[in-house]
Amino acid sequence: MPPWGPIKRRDLVAGLRALGFEGPFSGGKHEFMTRGDVVLTIPNPHRGDIGVGLLKIVLDQAGVTRAQWETI
Repeated sequence: MPPWGPIKRRDLVAGLRALGFEGPFSGGKHEFMTRGDVVLTIPNPHRGDIGVGLLKIVLDQAGVTRAQWETI
């Protein structure tokens, strides 16, 4: 994965797939991905990349550490 920092949505989805998540699936306002019992809402930035703060929130909800993210 790219180094820790802003990331494109498609790179986030690709990274989560590499970590065993399935999807994204259509949801209400946002798409979501699943892995076991974990259901993860995927942000849909309308402009630019997903920032570091939002990336950290998504990865925390996914149960993925920064070290795991940077090694995939």
